[in-house]
Amino acid sequence: MNKDLLAIFEYLEREKGIKRDIIISAVEEALLAAARKSIKGLLNISVHVNPKTADIEVTAQKEVVDKVTIPEEEILLEEARLINPYAEMGQWIDIPCTPQDFGRIAAQTARQLISQKIRSAERDVIYEEYRHRVNEIISGTVKRLIRGSTLVVDLGKVEGILPDRFYPKVEKYNVGDRVQALLFEVRDTENGGAEVILSRSHPEFVRQLFYQEVPELQDGTITIEKIVRDPGYRTKVAVKSSDSKVDPVGACVGVRGTRVKNIIRELNNEKIDIISYIDDPVQLLVRALSPIEIRKIDVNEENKVVTIIIDDENYAAVLGKRGMNAFLNGELIGSEIHVRKMSEYQQIANLQRQQLALAEDETLDVKLQLEGMSPLLKFAIESVISAGYDTPRKVLNATPQELAKIPEISVELATKILDEICKKKGLKIG
Repeated sequence: MNKDLLAIFEYLEREKGIKRDIIISAVEEALLAAARKSIKGLLNISVHVNPKTADIEVTAQKEVVDKVTIPEEEILLEEARLINPYAEMGQWIDIPCTPQDFGRIAAQTARQLISQKIRSAERDVIYEEYRHRVNEIISGTVKRLIRGSTLVVDLGKVEGILPDRFYPKVEKYNVGDRVQALLFEVRDTENGGAEVILSRSHPEFVRQLFYQEVPELQDGTITIEKIVRDPGYRTKVAVKSSDSKVDPVGACVGVRGTRVKNIIRELNNEKIDIISYIDDPVQLLVRALSPIEIRKIDVNEENKVVTIIIDDENYAAVLGKRGMNAFLNGELIGSEIHVRKMSEYQQIANLQRQQLALAEDETLDVKLQLEGMSPLLKFAIESVISAGYDTPRKVLNATPQELAKIPEISVELATKILDEICKKKGLKIG
C-alpha cells in the first residue's frame, strides 16, 4: 500500500473538496506521461492507480507469437501464459512493465503535471462553490501575510486573498485574526488555478453590512439608492422608503442607534452618514450637509460643477479631511463641488459691485424699477428707496451692512437686492 499517496488523496478530498476520482485521474495522466518517457519502444502503455490502496501498476501490450522478432512488441506463448493462463496465439495481452527507477522518474516528471491537474480541479471546486456568492460577505481566519500586507484568509475549503489595497490602511491584522470581507471576485491565475479575491474597502461591503442589520432592506421596504465611500474615513448612504410610514434613515439607524453602531464597529469606527434620498441633486446636497446651511449655491449643469458658499466657521467641516467630505458629496450628487468661504465671496462681490457702480452707464442713475421682482424684494426695495437709495448706482455704492441699517432690511435681504441689481445689469457675482 502506498501510504503517502493515499494520505494525499484523503487530504485533497477532505480539505480541498476534490473528488477522489478526479485526483486519481490527474495522477494517472501525469504518471502515464512519465512512463512513456522512461519506457521506450513498448506499445499502448497504461497506468492504473488503485483508489483504495494507491498502488501504482504500469502495463504495456504485447502480441503473443511463436517466435519473437520484435521484443518490444512481442512475447512467446509460454511466457504469456505465466502472466495470463488463458493467453492464445495472436492475442494482445497486458504485461507489467514498471521500471526499477520509475518511482524517482515518475515523481520528478509527474510533479508538475499533477500540480497542474490539481490546481485545475481546485479551480473547478472554487468556481462551483463561490462564483454564485460574489458580493456576499464571508468570514475566515488570517492564515499568513504575503507581499507586505496582503492577507491570505482561510475560508475552509479554499484560501481567499485580501490584497492590501482592498482594506483600509487604518486596519491591522495578525495571523489567527477573524476577518469578515466581501467576496469581490473569483478569477483565474497565471498558473491555471483560481483564487477568491476579498475586499473590505469596496462600497458594496458597507451595503451588505446594512442588509445584514436592517430587515427593511431585505424585504424591499427600504432601498439604498446611492452609496459612496472613502475607506477608513467616511461612508455616505442615501436611502429611500417605498412606505410613507417607514422612515428610511430611522430604520437604518435603529433604536438608540443599535443597527448602525454594529456596522460602525465592524468598520473600525468609520463615520457613516445616512441621508434620505431625493432625486433633486441640489436638495440631496442640502440634506447631506444638514445642519450646516448653504448660504449661496450656483449650479453649472454643462460642466457638472456645483459651487457653494458657506459661513467661514463651517468651511473646514464641509470640506473635510483632505477635502474628502466635499469629494464624497460630489460623488453622491454626481457633480464636482467647489466650496468657498462667505468672507471671500463677500470681498469679491463688493469689489465687483464697486466696479459696476463706477461704470459709465446712464441707466444706473435712473430710479429703481420694481417690475419683474418678487413681492418680498418689491417691499424691501421700496424701503430702500424711501431711505434715499433710489438709483442702482446709489445702492451699489452701499455695503450689505449699510443697507441693513434700514428698518425691516437684514444683511441677507440686502445681499439679495444687490445681487438682483447686478443680475439685471448682466453681472454674475462671485
